[in-house]
Amino acid sequence: MPSPAFVASDFKLFEVKGFKPRMDEIRARVRPKLDAFGGRLAPTISRSVAAEVFPHVAKHARRTVNPPDDTWVAFGPDARGYKKHCHFKVAVSRGYVRFLFEVGPEHAEKRRWATAWRKNAPKLAPVLRRVKHLAWFKNEHDEEPAAPLADLTPETLAELADELTRTRDGQLIMGRAVPAEEAARWTEAQYRSAALETFRALAPLYRLR
Repeated sequence: MPSPAFVASDFKLFEVKGFKPRMDEIRARVRPKLDAFGGRLAPTISRSVAAEVFPHVAKHARRTVNPPDDTWVAFGPDARGYKKHCHFKVAVSRGYVRFLFEVGPEHAEKRRWATAWRKNAPKLAPVLRRVKHLAWFKNEHDEEPAAPLADLTPETLAELADELTRTRDGQLIMGRAVPAEEAARWTEAQYRSAALETFRALAPLYRLR
């Protein structure tokens, strides 16, 4: 099984032009590493959230023309898919590796989750603001965060629930972005540590009902 650690050339493949050439590179170079990372990380994430999670490596099946700007492995509670549930994600793009918690556009019960977040935000938001590196992302594909959580007031963090229900494509994304230049020097152990540190900090959001 390949090491899940990414190297400089893995990030540069997102510069390859054309749908098929880039997808061929993703399948050959990055997807095996995401498969390995998913299999090794899922049991520990399951223990962190006290429920089984299943890894899902992106297939980009809906794309036929435009090459993807990122790819990922997601961790969710359903073996058949992750998009209708809260999930964690390790995403790789040209400039970053991101360790994320997502309530995505296709979440089956966004309004209920948003209500639970508003209810629990007064106690969770101050804790999240103190966690180093955590940030808010406007979109699941954004490489750079919109703002560090430390820069947002607890009230503003609670109001992020409105992002879920304001539009059909509403989503809530929190996590950590590591620049490619730094991540390319990491060992497998460092990737694992960064992922678990981030996901454990955000596990209370995953468990919200």
